[in-house]
Amino acid sequence: MYLCFLNYLNMIGSINGFSKLNKEEKINWIAKTYLNNQETVVDLIKQYWNSDEELQKLHDEFIENTITNFYLPLGVAPNFLINDAWYTIPMVIEESSVVAAASKAAKFWADRGGFKATILNTEKIGQVHFIYKGDKAKLEQFIQDIQPAFFEDTLSITQNMQKRGGGILSINLRDKTQEIPNYYQLHVTFETKDSMGANFINSCLEQMATTLKQQALTNAAFSEEESAIDVVMSILSNYVPNCVVRAEVSCPVEALQSSEIQDPVLFAEKFVQAVRIAEIEPFRAVTHNKGVMNGVDAVVLATGNDFRAIEAGVHAYASRDGQYRSLSHASLTDGIFKFWIDLPLTVGTVGGLTSLHPMVKIALQMLQKPSATQLMQIIAVAGLAQNFAAVKSLTTTGIQQGHMKMHLMNILNQFKATDEERMKVVAHFEKNVVSHSAVVELLETLRK
Repeated sequence: MYLCFLNYLNMIGSINGFSKLNKEEKINWIAKTYLNNQETVVDLIKQYWNSDEELQKLHDEFIENTITNFYLPLGVAPNFLINDAWYTIPMVIEESSVVAAASKAAKFWADRGGFKATILNTEKIGQVHFIYKGDKAKLEQFIQDIQPAFFEDTLSITQNMQKRGGGILSINLRDKTQEIPNYYQLHVTFETKDSMGANFINSCLEQMATTLKQQALTNAAFSEEESAIDVVMSILSNYVPNCVVRAEVSCPVEALQSSEIQDPVLFAEKFVQAVRIAEIEPFRAVTHNKGVMNGVDAVVLATGNDFRAIEAGVHAYASRDGQYRSLSHASLTDGIFKFWIDLPLTVGTVGGLTSLHPMVKIALQMLQKPSATQLMQIIAVAGLAQNFAAVKSLTTTGIQQGHMKMHLMNILNQFKATDEERMKVVAHFEKNVVSHSAVVELLETLRK
């Protein structure tokens, strides 16, 4: 089997100059090499092109080697009351029940005072990693002496950001020689206002690295070896424990009563227990936090931000004390139920896709053109709402009841159900438990 696989790989071979082919040529090569020249597949790929050539060209140039568009649904979750203002939140996600759950949680809390969101800090971080072989005291004095040079040499990069109230906040030396011999960092903090700031931060760091090396070469206090500072790399960090937003809901415990919550005290106690389990049990915490990120990522994608960076930073934050824990917390104290979350988020509302992607522009307009800090609050609320809906389901009806009913449409689409079949299947599962096998069995019965 392995030899057959190797022969197959050898038969495929490699291709030189693929990036120089036009889109049609790339598709034809893929069809010939991997798809046995299936015209139906090629036609399907082309069906996803936009008929507006200029719009398609815009999408083609977002990344390299584009052959088509890959669609994900853009849905909306209305009725979010955040800091006494109403929002309809755009969400891009493929998973059924997420938008419905967020909308349901929004309506639930709108009737109980809504969500509160607060920015705790907006500090972002970048680092210059370097090797220095010599006297630590001399290095510390050197870094202190050249602080003005760091700011002066980056002025051409920072001046526009400074006009908006941002820029470089601090530059500190960090000694990491206990972990790696001769390894030090310049740990730099930034304020980037309404931009996510990755390009800005990286440009500043690279200039600082240049300044560091040049200044070291002419520093009279250094020996020849000490002056030969070796910069390993200069790069922003996606871990931003001081760029944090808090979202929360609270109400008297009796106000939790609803058609689904007959005993609000019992519900609150069980809910708090469920969150507490996620705080101390990593296996539960991962799934718990995945639910949070269902809401977070959906809004991040809709607004053209970097969900991979946010995922990495959020999960690092969840592990900041050495164990992976729940991002959200709940309490029941003196008759008050409270549920809250702190999230490290780096987002932008200017630059990047925010000014290019037509759907991103619409999403930001739908959110009333928020600043970066306002968008942080909206995203955190979406994560908290999604998490509330999930834990509420888990501790009352169970997660599968609502999820499988939303998943029903996907199963029907998979088996190409007719409109008549859909009506009968949906009616049947109004009173029956949905499962994949049960849907298939019913369809087979109807088709006989």
